[in-house]
Amino acid sequence: MAYFNNQKEPVKNVETNVWSCVSDDCSGWMRENYSFEKEPACPICQSEMEKEVRIVPEMK
Repeated sequence: MAYFNNQKEPVKNVETNVWSCVSDDCSGWMRENYSFEKEPACPICQSEMEKEVRIVPEMK
């Protein structure tokens, strides 16, 4: 499909399982399939993380 004025094709958003940091001071999160650990620690603050679902851009 052709887009004019150098506009990119819109990115599709999908519901994705993610790990989200439980700390109120941190907004860290990562896609579930990007972790090798069963229950990862936050890569930013090392706090615990919990599973949740977010709507994020689709990765191809």
